[in-house]
Amino acid sequence: MVYRAQDLLLNRPVALKILYPELSADPLFVERFRREAQAAAKLSHPNIVPVFDWGEDEGTYFIVMELVEGRSLAEVLRGGSVLTASRTAQLAAQVAAALNYAHRNGVVHRDVKPGNILITSDAQVKVTDFGIAQAMSSEDHLAADGLVMGTATYFSPEQAEGAAVDGRSDVYALGVVMYEMLVGRPPFVGDTPLEVSTQHVHGVVTPPTQINASVPRDVEAIVMKCLSRNPDLRYATADELRADLLRFVDGQPVHAAGSPGAFYGFDSTQMVQPVTPGERTQAVPVLRGPRTDVKPRRRRRSAPVWALILIVLVLAAGAVAYFSLTSKNTLTNMPSLAGETATAAANQLTAGGLSAVNISSIQIPSASVPKGEVVKTTPAVGARITTSTRVTLFVSSGPPVPKVNVPAVVNQSLGTAENNLSSAGLKATTAVWSAATCSVASPLPNVVLCQVPAANVSVPKGSTVTLYILGNNQTYLVPNVAGDSVATAIAALTNAQLSVNTSATPATKCSNTVVQGMVVATKPAIGTNVTLGTSIALVTSSGGCPTPVPLLVGRQQNTATSLLHSAGFVAVENIAAASQCTSAQIGQVVSQSVEGGQLAPHGSTITFAYCVTSGTTGATGTTGATGTTGATGATGATGTIGPTGATGTTTTAAG
Repeated sequence: MVYRAQDLLLNRPVALKILYPELSADPLFVERFRREAQAAAKLSHPNIVPVFDWGEDEGTYFIVMELVEGRSLAEVLRGGSVLTASRTAQLAAQVAAALNYAHRNGVVHRDVKPGNILITSDAQVKVTDFGIAQAMSSEDHLAADGLVMGTATYFSPEQAEGAAVDGRSDVYALGVVMYEMLVGRPPFVGDTPLEVSTQHVHGVVTPPTQINASVPRDVEAIVMKCLSRNPDLRYATADELRADLLRFVDGQPVHAAGSPGAFYGFDSTQMVQPVTPGERTQAVPVLRGPRTDVKPRRRRRSAPVWALILIVLVLAAGAVAYFSLTSKNTLTNMPSLAGETATAAANQLTAGGLSAVNISSIQIPSASVPKGEVVKTTPAVGARITTSTRVTLFVSSGPPVPKVNVPAVVNQSLGTAENNLSSAGLKATTAVWSAATCSVASPLPNVVLCQVPAANVSVPKGSTVTLYILGNNQTYLVPNVAGDSVATAIAALTNAQLSVNTSATPATKCSNTVVQGMVVATKPAIGTNVTLGTSIALVTSSGGCPTPVPLLVGRQQNTATSLLHSAGFVAVENIAAASQCTSAQIGQVVSQSVEGGQLAPHGSTITFAYCVTSGTTGATGTTGATGTTGATGATGATGTIGPTGATGTTTTAAG
């Protein structure tokens, strides 16, 4: 599994390659994974994907590699797509450069195929996956007896037969890749990997021009030379292949056009559908039997003197080999190294004839074996070994470390966060925060803005947690202290490492939202970018700002209340005396505490009175018709207070 990951130390994207968990328990796959890391780590070339790190964490094996932005050649060729001869030569030349560098450093890739050739967005080629790479001077211990590891479609004949391989095997595989780039399919396909392997050994390659007539003869000659079954007829080195490819790109004659290559035969080989198993790197049965493509050398009769010299040389070589083996290579079976220190175990193996470069060590926890001593080995005790056997020492790192959950310390002060981590058995280290690290709306100094590992992640006790905080020269926003008391605001600003002049009386400003005496603003303003130690002045509220009072007299009671609330005042309603009201004024406001249009503090109380009942005066008496003037009628009694005033009675004197 390959993930896109972020290197937090160097702040760069990387590719994180992880061995499947179900394969981590298999020593064969772990060894293949380790071999890939070690093979690629010692190869530094522009056309090889570099390895930055590798290791094991809780039984999970991983490799950290360069992240290549682009796509593989397999994706480019998907669906039978073909490339131009010039494009094929340019890409293959870069692959050949990478292989030549690996060969010069003693490493044969053995799995060159389109899936392991990456092409960046600027057309640079990167060769990857040295999982089955092998040192030229060593034996292959990855394949079981009778099996060979690789991808059948791109096998060289000698690789298919389980014979020794060198750089010319990679040249053959690159020839298969170029053939596929030119015609849209590899030279040999079949229903099973074994069938494909058999064709590599005994089959005949159909020239590319018979499938794609547009392929230039010079490029065809290069490809067919690479695909020679006899390694001696191929390019001796990948660098020779690269030089010939560049000659074609430059329009010069290629050397392959005048040299023998693969057999140009015409037979009944037919194209069949390629199958997925042939594209996978896997173990394939070794093909046994004599090679039919390499003619045996003709025996020559030699003179007796030459025979005598040859016998003497053989006896001398045998004597040297005997004394060398008996004096140095004393180990034939893996000894028990349990309880030895890693240094002592390695010395014992090298003293027995093993090469130091083939001895590696891996740290594993152990409750029973003291730290620094060997727990076990691979191969196991008693296994047959030779001078070229790769030995892994599993060295105790001490008792297993208990796991703890990382506490959540984001938004805590740095001191508090460090104390909480220490209480949990963890260590704290600080790093300068940036927007790329984590997103924070309002970062403050001396406050943990984000943490790695995150909260609630299980880590070994004693692990280090990185706390990201603001740097000394970074700017941040003035905290929002509006609505706080003066004392609370001073504490908050001081905690944000800002300076507040407490000796001066704060300036005031009316506010319709902040209670009188509380902080309403700062200078510089709240939300302004500042640096550590910036001086901040407080502004307190003097109360509500003066606001015109609405005219209420003559308006209905509910309308008056609504107008006061809308203007920001508190409404207090009173009932007016009946003597102030007439029947026409029932429900209307007849007085208000502050006249309409005058200013009053926002939020202050305005009182008004409205009519509920009213009172009226009785009618005057009338004059007599004839005779003397009658006495004036008495005034009618005043109506009693009720729903309506009662009318007074009228008295008329007799004429």
